[in-house]
Amino acid sequence: MINFRKITDKPGSRFKVRYGPDGVHLFNRSSGMNVLIDEFRPPEHLWSQGPRHVSIALTNRCDLSCPQCYAPKDPATLPLSIVRSWITDLDANGSLGVGFGGGEPTLYPFIGELCDFCAGETSLAVTLTTHAHRFSDQLVERLAGSLHFVRVSMDGIGPIYESIRRRSFQGLLDRIRAIQRITAFGVNYGVNSRTVQDLDKAAQLACDLGASQFLLLPEVRAGRASGIDNESMQSLRDWVNTYQGSMHLAISAAAGDGLPVCDPLPNEKELRAFAHIDASGILKRTSFDNSGVEIQKSNVMDAIAELKTRDEEGMK
Repeated sequence: MINFRKITDKPGSRFKVRYGPDGVHLFNRSSGMNVLIDEFRPPEHLWSQGPRHVSIALTNRCDLSCPQCYAPKDPATLPLSIVRSWITDLDANGSLGVGFGGGEPTLYPFIGELCDFCAGETSLAVTLTTHAHRFSDQLVERLAGSLHFVRVSMDGIGPIYESIRRRSFQGLLDRIRAIQRITAFGVNYGVNSRTVQDLDKAAQLACDLGASQFLLLPEVRAGRASGIDNESMQSLRDWVNTYQGSMHLAISAAAGDGLPVCDPLPNEKELRAFAHIDASGILKRTSFDNSGVEIQKSNVMDAIAELKTRDEEGMK
């Protein structure tokens, strides 16, 4: 019998252990290395109760006004003390990573303190999803050592990007290069009828910039976004199926049908895999859901349990 705790307690080891229906998952947040030991399937009472990854919309504030944005426009912002409490509980219950978004997370007034707390006081991987234009050299320096990954949103390249985001595309590239100085990054590529034509160039650009992932995000019908049309979705599938580049491709879980996706944890689904908390403190299955469970008295694990119960009752 392997003593997994002993493995991770060795000097210099930074692996976190997560138990689940697919086996024992070891994760190193510094390198991003994942190891799955599926020869041993832990009994259900040992499974980690926290979702593998949790995204938190720290604020609904954003200095852009993109036509495809689905984020609520009310001015909600989460208190730092409450977010820290949630993160502490998620860490203790086996979650591996927390992703901060919004709105625009760099507009959150305590973003530096929060990332410092996560990196220094928990074993969670810390990621940001951002439009990147506010990543000044000063902010880059402030967050150095407290981030493990940054996801940069991109919709098309050049003129198409600028017509959607109303910001300089060259300015975006400059900020990506600044982010690259302190942490690994990936490109979140929004796909719709306007941006699908730039897939080849965008993937190559991401590769040239040193991105470690090119995440495809077909536009979802939510908020002001009308959603990707069938023709554009088929063009995306065709592109993925014939792609010969070296960029690591990924796609949102809801859009993987008809694509050659790989899921190393097929039994860890729904709230075991992912949960979202919006800027009003509502726990949801995804950021696109219209309803969820209000987190009462900062107890995030109770909210997760309640949402799981609702799911189970809905399946009966």
